[in-house]
Amino acid sequence: MALILSLETSTTVCSVALHDHEKLVATMEIRKEHSHASKLAVLVDQVVKLADTSLSSLSAVAVAAGPGSYTGLRIGTSTAKGLCYALGIPLLAVDTLRIMAAQVQPLNWTDSILCPMIDARRMEVYCQLFDAGLNNLNKIEAKVVDEQSFEESLEANKMIFFGDGAAKCKTVIKHNNAHFLDDVAPSAVQLGYQAVIRYNNKEFEDLTTFEPFYLKEFLIKKPVNKEQA
Repeated sequence: MALILSLETSTTVCSVALHDHEKLVATMEIRKEHSHASKLAVLVDQVVKLADTSLSSLSAVAVAAGPGSYTGLRIGTSTAKGLCYALGIPLLAVDTLRIMAAQVQPLNWTDSILCPMIDARRMEVYCQLFDAGLNNLNKIEAKVVDEQSFEESLEANKMIFFGDGAAKCKTVIKHNNAHFLDDVAPSAVQLGYQAVIRYNNKEFEDLTTFEPFYLKEFLIKKPVNKEQA
């Protein structure tokens, strides 16, 4: 028995899932901005109770590794690490964009290239390309999207764009090979399925050194001193 608790906090959606090997036991999510800090622990408690088990029965905790919301990733990681330290169990991590690509893979009937996108404000997105077999075709990047974006890939392949970053790209990516899926957010359910693979392969993270992949540094602007302005 491998009971894995998964925490997905990369975007505005906050979700928790519990898997027993490859079987989904329980899951809950909240689609509300700025809810991670106050609701993540509540969701964990509710999922554990729904599954009629206890935290002490967990074999591992999985967390989304990013990129995504700086605050969300920090909350998810600190919660996951805290549970792992307290329970003496391993930590698993899966890239957020891979989680999203795995969610869409069953819908990819045309063997299109998959392009999950996470909103990074203005016309910038965090994205990565995957083939139909979920092999990554490039590195994760922060990309400013314009009319020429993905032009070479679109000339040679059909592509599916999805995630909260894809919605704003519809107006600029207008190639016939470009297709968009709405309402795709990274889910703890798919994170759990990916985490089971890592657990079986013993691909555990170092609890001391693991940090989520923010991709860009979090910038805190200092308040303007009106006397100096």
